[in-house]
Amino acid sequence: MTTFENLKSQWENQPELKTPDNGSKMIIEKVSFLKRKQRITNIVLGITAIVLLGFFFYITAYNNTEVTMALLLMFGVLLVRIIIEQLSIKKLDGLDVTTNNTTFKQKMVNYYKSRINTHYIMTPILVILYIIGFIILMPYFKQGLSTGFYTYIQVSGILTLLVLVFFIGKQIAKEIKILKGLSN
Repeated sequence: MTTFENLKSQWENQPELKTPDNGSKMIIEKVSFLKRKQRITNIVLGITAIVLLGFFFYITAYNNTEVTMALLLMFGVLLVRIIIEQLSIKKLDGLDVTTNNTTFKQKMVNYYKSRINTHYIMTPILVILYIIGFIILMPYFKQGLSTGFYTYIQVSGILTLLVLVFFIGKQIAKEIKILKGLSN
């Protein structure tokens, strides 16, 4: 029975977690930053989707099944990502910063886990699908464009992808750091 009493004693003597004086203000600022970042992401994705849709009609892609499928794949990827971000914003809005530490921390941990899944599972899958759509379009670009412009699209596509992957990675790292701090 002494082991039980030792455990009980240790449990009762644990220090109470106290919220810092400016803790709730800091949490609200970080949550607001995350929401703002996610809304900006949705705006950029939405503009890209609108440009793709405009491009679809501009080149009358509906006359070619393969081009239609490639553009719809790219458009669909953007829409899925927008929906994921909207659901994430809604989940973040559902976090009540006025609840007790334990409840808030658990909700924050759950949110953090869902964002980890989004960033490390869904984002790579969606980027790969988007790239597949772009690659499917490449022969049609080669067929319909001058050699110089086709080369420009290849090079700029690769450079844009690399820059985007770099910035997406940086943003993911920043968000994960904030969420990890809020979860602890």
